[in-house]
Amino acid sequence: QVQLVESGGGLVQAGGSLRLSCLASGRTFSRYLMGWFRQAPGKEREFVAAISWSGARTDYADSVKGRFAISRDNAKSTVYLRMNSLKPEDTAVYYCAARTGDKGWGTAGGYDYWGQGTQVTVSS
Repeated sequence: QVQLVESGGGLVQAGGSLRLSCLASGRTFSRYLMGWFRQAPGKEREFVAAISWSGARTDYADSVKGRFAISRDNAKSTVYLRMNSLKPEDTAVYYCAARTGDKGWGTAGGYDYWGQGTQVTVSS
C-alpha cells in the first residue's frame, strides 16, 4: 500500500504560479511512476503530467506543456508539480497518483494509488 497526500493548492490570479507537492508513505517510493491528474466540476478526470521512477522521463498533456513542470525527490518520497502562467481553465482538483506499470502513463485507470486531491482555483 502507498498513501499519497497532496498539498500546495489554493487561490491564485491568472498568470500566477503554484507548486503542488505529493508526499508518499508506505512502500518504496522509487518503485513507482508518479502522475498528476485534475478534475474540474462536471468534467472527467484528465491527465496532467507524469514522471518515471528515476525522474529521467516526463510526459505532459498538451494543455500544460511549457507551463507546468513535474519533478520528484526520491529521498523525500515527494513528487512536485510546478505550475506557471496559470489560466482560469486550470481550475480543478489536482490529484497525484502512483503506479508500477510503464504503459499508458496518461490513463487514469492504470494508476494503483491516489491521493485525496487539492483544490486549485485560478481567478481571471
